[in-house]
Amino acid sequence: MDWLERTARLRQWTAGGVRAPHKPLLLLYALARFQQDPDGELPYSTVETALADLLIEYGPGRRTSPAYPFHHLVNDGVWEVHTTRGPGSPGTGVRELRASGATGRLAEDLRTSLRRDTSLLPRMTRVLLDLHFPPSLHDDLCQAVGLELKPAETAALPGAPRSRQRDARMRELVLTAYEYQCAFCGYDGRIGTVPVGLEAAHVRWWAFDGPDEVDNGLCLCSLHHKLFDKGVLGLADDDTVLVSQQFVSTSPAGRQVIDLAGRSIIGPQAGAERIHPRHRSWHTQQVFHGLPRPRVAAAP
Repeated sequence: MDWLERTARLRQWTAGGVRAPHKPLLLLYALARFQQDPDGELPYSTVETALADLLIEYGPGRRTSPAYPFHHLVNDGVWEVHTTRGPGSPGTGVRELRASGATGRLAEDLRTSLRRDTSLLPRMTRVLLDLHFPPSLHDDLCQAVGLELKPAETAALPGAPRSRQRDARMRELVLTAYEYQCAFCGYDGRIGTVPVGLEAAHVRWWAFDGPDEVDNGLCLCSLHHKLFDKGVLGLADDDTVLVSQQFVSTSPAGRQVIDLAGRSIIGPQAGAERIHPRHRSWHTQQVFHGLPRPRVAAAP
């Protein structure tokens, strides 16, 4: 059985680029728990709390119940559910899952394969990360679910299914278009002639058919790239910066992020393509969290 192909083909509700990372997050969480206790079972009440937190931080803005992936992941052949009555899930009802003492864990055949081949777990992890999340979040997500991987295991591994190849020129094209400065704050640090801490951010994530093209890219400093991919920062239709009301900080450094609200981005140089509205709209709907803060009043 090709577990990598099965991992890559998790059945998810999709329509118009809508993100539904519920099953991938549950499977990442289950792989982490297997790593810690290969024979352990996961009570629904434990998964419910952990998965709800993961969905808040790494899922889209809309809320859905962790009960759905807990029940439906069984259909993908990588997960099994038992209750006090025996094998099988009682459904997606939260009350039924709690009352029936439902527990879940990786499917028996998958657990056997993971024990036999120690490289399978990091390879499955890599498939889930590459297909559902941007690279800026991979390390954070592994830490959030408790996956302990060696640095070499977090790099691209052979045998991982990929639907298309990335364009290696993307970073240089985007940084050149934005003249090597962060579009949000203007940071342009270098060591000699080499840019430091500047990255090419995809507006519409590559994992969700975002093209490796300048009209889908922003030159951002490392901090603002991470906050952009986390949904703390976004883009309004007039190319001003959105800052989520859910982001809170009282430190001077954190206030600098809040003060970006309503500020016009530093656009690309003349002749370079600006962000396409369809990519900007996707990010606002699928990544940005909550409502934007009001524009910061200009100092007198």
